[in-house]
Amino acid sequence: MKIDRLVSIIMILLDKKRIGAQELADMFEVSPRTVYRDIEAINMAGIPIRSVSGVGGGFEIMQNYKIEKNVFTASDLSAILMGLYSLTDTVRGDELINTLAKVRSFIPADRAKDIELKASQIYIDLTPWMGNGNTERYLTIIKTALQENRLLSFEYVDRHGNKTARTAEPYRLILKSNHWYFQGYCRTRNDFRLFRLCRISNLQIGKETFTPRDYRKPQLTFDDILSTMQAKIKIRIHRSVMDRVLDYCAYEDISPDGDEYYIVRFPFIENEYYYDILLSFGDKCECLEPLHVRTEIKRKVRNMLALYKDRM
Repeated sequence: MKIDRLVSIIMILLDKKRIGAQELADMFEVSPRTVYRDIEAINMAGIPIRSVSGVGGGFEIMQNYKIEKNVFTASDLSAILMGLYSLTDTVRGDELINTLAKVRSFIPADRAKDIELKASQIYIDLTPWMGNGNTERYLTIIKTALQENRLLSFEYVDRHGNKTARTAEPYRLILKSNHWYFQGYCRTRNDFRLFRLCRISNLQIGKETFTPRDYRKPQLTFDDILSTMQAKIKIRIHRSVMDRVLDYCAYEDISPDGDEYYIVRFPFIENEYYYDILLSFGDKCECLEPLHVRTEIKRKVRNMLALYKDRM
């Protein structure tokens, strides 16, 4: 969100006094041109920022300037508070609490009630209904390791169930599709890896520190690849699993089939992951087309049935 970036730039300038355009661009993963537009927007908001050229140059807030409380509009403050409330529920820490207090200090007393009301109109709760009880504790450990450049050791289970002992340099925490990951340089594999927190056990923070290395940012979107790999198959579902099916496709891909059932054009890739999705719907889902997918599902169901044959 642009307002978040603008506020962050202001706070950085207040803290660091001077910083270069390229450093800001790298920090927020935008282009230097975007940074220049942000600086112009901050200037237009009434905060005087000047550019210093030459070695050691960059942007800085003009000396003796004090930020007034009326710099931020009610909408600005509501958006900032909304994001901070969501973060404090997910990643607890003194830094976030202090940041929340600082932002609240910008709210004039006569506007406090209205701004707090607007901030609570959209509530983002990223915590799961149920799941791994270690997640919150692990997030705290990883955040400490990130701040202090300390090594992490843990046991990791891959998607095939193989467990290995790992030691890694942590570089980034990532929330993707309701799952937490951390990106680190795995000293066991001698390469950068994304580790899913729910697959981690016995996480320990070591005393040894490391010197951060140049690292590759992980690829988190695969829309172009998926669009070429996915095909639409035809399935028939009971209305009781409609909400789950909508996690994978749009409502436009669904049409009624009587009072209790629907026909769905379901996005599908020929691999175990997508077959497992279809099987997870149980007897509330039937694959109609294509024939080879229907045949493979029947084979998997027969194999499952064989597991439950009476052994007595």
